Amino acid sequence: MDFRPTHITVDKAKSQLEIVWDDGLVSRYPLAHLREACPCVECRGGHAKMGLANAPDDILKLSPRRSYAITGLSAVGNYALQPSWDDGHQTGIYTWEYLRLLSPEQAE
Repeated sequence: MDFRPTHITVDKAKSQLEIVWDDGLVSRYPLAHLREACPCVECRGGHAKMGLANAPDDILKLSPRRSYAITGLSAVGNYALQPSWDDGHQTGIYTWEYLRLLSPEQAE
């Protein structure tokens, strides 16, 4: 799986991150669900629970503790995004592969 985004938008009104992929798929991630799926060691509960094998099966089945907003979004090299969240969290690095795996539209 080697998909790359061609366009990335944070829609604050809809509280979602939208990614248009190079194969034409449009992924819309609810921000609260995306925050709950953070892949960092702190959120996953240790290094052994990190990685694609431990990604949520369905991001929309997660139960967000609250609503979240993205306060900043940075590119990490040419392979990932690193959001800053309104709860102060900013250590999660969401690779293209991880984001594509989490895509709610991927399951359709």
